[in-house]
Amino acid sequence: MIIKDAQFVISNTDHRKCPDDNKPEYAFIGRSNVGKSSLINMLTNRKGLAMTSSKPGKTQLINHFIINNEWYLVDLPGYGYAQRGKEGREKIRKIIDSYITERVQLTCLFLLLDSRHEPQKIDIEFMNWLGEEEVPFVIVFTKIDKISKGKLKDNTEAYITKLHETWEELPPIFYTSSEHKLGGDEILNYIDEINKSLKG
Repeated sequence: MIIKDAQFVISNTDHRKCPDDNKPEYAFIGRSNVGKSSLINMLTNRKGLAMTSSKPGKTQLINHFIINNEWYLVDLPGYGYAQRGKEGREKIRKIIDSYITERVQLTCLFLLLDSRHEPQKIDIEFMNWLGEEEVPFVIVFTKIDKISKGKLKDNTEAYITKLHETWEELPPIFYTSSEHKLGGDEILNYIDEINKSLKG
């Protein structure tokens, strides 16, 4: 898939105020500072579409971008940012939970994991919750250029082993580097296949 057009549409905190034209939505989520904005900018080939920041916790709204006038890319707030404080984290959690569980247009959730880290409890719990809620999702390992191939293999295999404790079948897995433009084509082709199957 080639992205010819990507436009920001709307930001809000309420899934009921999101666009209601029934186009499929592909949402991106991860812990704060996982490289989400950089990945979105790489996928769309637009430098400033999603705001990148060295300060975690920048995205606090549901952001909709219309792609090729066919589908929405949705930038969700990061979860688990400790410095938000309990009240702030709870507010963000409600925004995320209601969108994920109640937004019928959500076609697939792209869960971003920083490949530099070993399995994180918060990520495993989030994936298990997605499974309980029967939310279709895929795993996207980010920043694969930032560590050695050996360490990358160790960390990703540790995640896979950990998930197999509770999952019989794992979701699709993608490996990306925004800096080196790796993995974007695979993600876009995956979205393209789903869109074609929806048109049936």
